[in-house]
Amino acid sequence: MNWIKSPCPVLDESFKQAAIERQGQLTKPPGALGELEDIAIRMAYIQQLHKPSADNPAIAVFAADHGVAEEGVSAFPQEVTVQMVMNFLQGGAAISVMANRLNAPLEIVDVGILTELPAHKGLVIQRAAAGTANSANEAAMTEEQLQLALKAGYDAVERVIDTGADIFIGGEMGIANTTAASALYSALLGITPDQATGAGTGLDDKGIQHKISIVKKILAKHEDCGNNALEWLRCAGGFEIVALTGAYIRAAQCRLPVLVDGFISSVAALCAVRIQPDVNEYLFFSHVSAEQGHRLVLETLGHKPLLDLGMRLGEGSGAAVAVSLLQSACALHTQMATFAEAAVATKKQ
Repeated sequence: MNWIKSPCPVLDESFKQAAIERQGQLTKPPGALGELEDIAIRMAYIQQLHKPSADNPAIAVFAADHGVAEEGVSAFPQEVTVQMVMNFLQGGAAISVMANRLNAPLEIVDVGILTELPAHKGLVIQRAAAGTANSANEAAMTEEQLQLALKAGYDAVERVIDTGADIFIGGEMGIANTTAASALYSALLGITPDQATGAGTGLDDKGIQHKISIVKKILAKHEDCGNNALEWLRCAGGFEIVALTGAYIRAAQCRLPVLVDGFISSVAALCAVRIQPDVNEYLFFSHVSAEQGHRLVLETLGHKPLLDLGMRLGEGSGAAVAVSLLQSACALHTQMATFAEAAVATKKQ
């Protein structure tokens, strides 16, 4: 538990200033590359390098089941969680395809799916329990289970650092996890369940209204959590959301940039920032989800999404799609010639 509160490293501002100066010397009008310039400057600052890189992304997808699924809040049955985990491992899921295209290592971390799977290449078994309890009736997890799930995120980041990763993507899988996320958004942002709750796996209007009623029940049950993000994670979260939170905190502590995915991943990012505010410096948000409420958390954390494609799949898929933008930004920053190098006249004074 002590590692959660360990501070993120103090960054040397000279790397940011050097990156800003280099952008002003490249063979282009100032600001001509738009937000790509800002991305490159932030990457140089976070990595503390004059030549930042996003050529070695690493992906970890955390999977777990939710007791609140028994309330009928998902359009899909709970066994889909384990079925999708197998699909990940067999290469048939969207994130599997994108990891292959990026030549990025992909591991699936079982933090607590109902059905424990046998050993499989690419599968890490680090279970907190066989699914959470039903958060509408009791705390989703015990304090011990919370710590186990946080440690699963910590360990995943330690493994990707050992591979030489320069960007971390965390994905998630867990039927009913948009219900958990909606409850966390409502609690931590102070917004209503109606604002925070969407269609998830494809609910109709009636299904959404039922889901909102369950979110309200969760909030009422655990109102004593107040503004404590860790307590809200324990009482209303899921093991995969907790693991993502732990992973984001550890990545920031290790000065590893994080490319955040969509609705579920962003609530983990919000929790991470509430626990350790300096984590926010290390986050890039890949896209804004079609899921209701996502845009609000980006605004709250002061981030602009790289993409707006109407995606709402999860798994880390939106983040994987956005990797090429970070790679382009870094390549342009490091490989373009300066006016002096190219013997090109600068702007008239």
